[in-house]
Amino acid sequence: MKYKFLRYKNNKIKSDNGDCTWQIGKWQPKIEKLEMCESGYHCSNTILDALGYVSGEVLAIVETGGKHKSQSDKDCWQKMRIKKAYRWTKKDSVALAIFSAELVLKNYEDIFPNDDRPRKAIEAAKKVLEHDTTKNRLAAWSAESAARSAAWSAAGSAARSAESAARSAESAAWSAESAAGSAARSAAGSAARSAESAAWSAARSAESAAWSAALNKINKWLKNHIKELEQIKE
Repeated sequence: MKYKFLRYKNNKIKSDNGDCTWQIGKWQPKIEKLEMCESGYHCSNTILDALGYVSGEVLAIVETGGKHKSQSDKDCWQKMRIKKAYRWTKKDSVALAIFSAELVLKNYEDIFPNDDRPRKAIEAAKKVLEHDTTKNRLAAWSAESAARSAAWSAAGSAARSAESAARSAESAAWSAESAAGSAARSAAGSAARSAESAAWSAARSAESAAWSAALNKINKWLKNHIKELEQIKE
């Protein structure tokens, strides 16, 4: 199964680059010359990898055909069509950020047991996710600032995993604030980028084996989360 994120503009599913419009179930025109990142239809084997390239409003499960080129986190194909499409919202990005940050919270607290700033940032993000109020948004912003301070404090130590944990918590709170509305950024894009950053920070906070385990947990969460998404039908 392969995935890609797309944009949703004027009730149409669009590619992030160019002017390519997608219809569910319809094959896109075949592209003869393939060039990674330049020409061809791109997708990934995992939702997390796909989110890393495009922070879009549509999560698509795609079918591919023809020749292809591959690299570690994406493929480039001559032919592609959407099999199923789902709406991806700011709320989904915040939920992903929270899950990712919680994966590595213990890493931080094992080294800094008396520092609860990352935990409070996660809790603040959860409150915004549950009840998006001005009060909760302000609390999330304050917690984000505290988590940022924790991250910088940890950066000076040899415990790199602790720093990543703090940054993950910071991303969760920042993502929650973005979901509440940010004048400086596109809300959907910034929340998704923040979620992706939190996910990668979570994965990279451990040694190689633990990193792989974290990635597996995040991708499993994402696959299960599809059941909660609104399916787009045309």
